[in-house]
Amino acid sequence: MSGHVLVVDDEPGQRRLVRIISEKAGYTVSEAESGLDALDMVQGGGPAVDAVILDHSMPDMSGLEMLAEVRRSHGDLPVIMLTAHSSVKIAVEAMQAGATDFLIKPAKPDKIVGALQAVLEGGKAAGELQPLSEKLPLDVAFDNIVGSAPAFQSALSVASKAAKRNVPVLVEGESGTGKEVIAGAIHAASPRSGQPLVIVNCGAIPANLVESVLFGHEKGAFTGATSKHVGRFEEADGGTLFLDEIGELPLDAQVKLLRALQTGQIEPVGARGHKTVDVRIVAATNRDLREEVAAGRFREDLYYRLGVVPITIPPLRERRADIAPLARHFAERLHEEGNIPASQLDQEALNVLTSYDWPGNVRQLQNAVFRAGVLCEGDTLGRKDFPEIARLADEGLLNSPLADTGAVQTPDQAGDRPGHAAIGPDGHVRSLAALEKEHIRLALIHYRGRMSEVARRLGIGRSTLYRKLGEYALDESELS
Repeated sequence: MSGHVLVVDDEPGQRRLVRIISEKAGYTVSEAESGLDALDMVQGGGPAVDAVILDHSMPDMSGLEMLAEVRRSHGDLPVIMLTAHSSVKIAVEAMQAGATDFLIKPAKPDKIVGALQAVLEGGKAAGELQPLSEKLPLDVAFDNIVGSAPAFQSALSVASKAAKRNVPVLVEGESGTGKEVIAGAIHAASPRSGQPLVIVNCGAIPANLVESVLFGHEKGAFTGATSKHVGRFEEADGGTLFLDEIGELPLDAQVKLLRALQTGQIEPVGARGHKTVDVRIVAATNRDLREEVAAGRFREDLYYRLGVVPITIPPLRERRADIAPLARHFAERLHEEGNIPASQLDQEALNVLTSYDWPGNVRQLQNAVFRAGVLCEGDTLGRKDFPEIARLADEGLLNSPLADTGAVQTPDQAGDRPGHAAIGPDGHVRSLAALEKEHIRLALIHYRGRMSEVARRLGIGRSTLYRKLGEYALDESELS
């Protein structure tokens, strides 16, 4: 990796953190503590800057103000906006002002590196793997999670049952599959739902600070410990502690974590004695922990302690039928929460999205819809709003849009199963509108007119369902 990255932030600690992450990834890094200093570096005669990581809120000149100046003189310079506020409105403002990407503090190292790769090197996932919307409000209830693929529904069923038991849960799956959403749903459906849900990204904690972050420390416990610090275990007392990327924990920290899980007791660094806490653990990883155990990188006893209930979330390419419902869901949410005109996708857009393998999974799909929605001026997202994926389709590099989607079958394929034929009596393919109308009719009959359930299973909002009933002149009362 190569490129000169300018980090602009008025917080020295944040600048240093981003610098370390970027330099470890192979980039040359410069720092600026204000927008004015950064503009001098970008517009002056110094070394050429290839990308900027820019703080949203700064005292002398805001990130948006600096971005406007940069766009006047360097229209194509990639700018990644960093903000401490998980607001859809701020994200939309940043994108509309010309930000190339948008990250929430504290950004995970892999997100920072992934964003830099995307803007400087073409990145992974056709240049659209950019975490623009990872902090949009989560629908944590199981009923609000979109997805009807059998393997995914099976995982949700196990998670829903486990939520009611006070047992550790280990959620496994590739990055971006929705492990944090599942963890939130487990907490929301548990008897602890009124207590805190504390999230820890184990992969973002420096090895020498893991014990302090998890268990806390006393004032003077080590150099730099100028005050007492309450650890995440104590913060989560009575509630749920979500240990994301648990596979990243160093071995010595794994020993201390295992002891805390076995005894229910923690010992802050520098403290005399221990504290008893009541914490329910949900852990997640994108690694195969069994392979990590075999390689000696993860303790076997900790693996079995965490994995009392293991849940595997399938990647999006293995639940291709969920892509269109998820895309519609994200578009409607962005329309409602971000005041974005576009609220739906046309069939060409859905076809090209369904053709793509989505190596970044649900998160990448959400980000692609977010970006397209922010930049689209109409009320419907089309194929042109996903240019990189459309280009791959034009080059013949994607799957058939009907491959592995759970698409409707021809009569000779369907057998005795309920469904509807894709081929009409005249031997020609039936129109998409006809298939959609019949599919909605089938759903209404199957779920006895329960509109919330019909909308959820179809992967659309209730308002969209009612609109389609009007368009197709369907009466739910006659079909229930």
